[in-house]
Amino acid sequence: MSIEARLNELGVTLPEAAVPAGNYVPYVVVGDMVYISGQISVDGSSLIKGTLGDTMETGAGAAAAKVCALNLIAQLKAACGGDLDRVVKVVKLGGFVNSTPEFTEQPQVINGASDFFVEVFGDAGRHARAAVSAPSLPLGVAVEIEGTFQIK
Repeated sequence: MSIEARLNELGVTLPEAAVPAGNYVPYVVVGDMVYISGQISVDGSSLIKGTLGDTMETGAGAAAAKVCALNLIAQLKAACGGDLDRVVKVVKLGGFVNSTPEFTEQPQVINGASDFFVEVFGDAGRHARAAVSAPSLPLGVAVEIEGTFQIK
């Protein structure tokens, strides 16, 4: 099954790949690797803001991480010239969680993205990962995730 067909089966519509808000590019392709800049938890034009352990619960943070995954896949599609079937492997995610110093469920938050990548790409979606806390993130968003992918 093609990745586009899998997304359709899941009822997922990818957003447009966001343009950079600063002096950087959304992705870099080097050989068969794609490095995607951090994608924040923004759904359309609505920022998903919050601080885990204060104004946001873990489940809501995981949902925000899934939105970051959608934004990563949108950038990946752009990097692949519109053909997600070029994706060989989700290699690594770096997840940043806006949280209080006492919050310790960063892995469960980033699971929202990790689980989605496996749901979309199957075994090729299993990846290495970091899930870390940050005292704040751009625009007050709850989650930001960057990714590394192998393509053909």
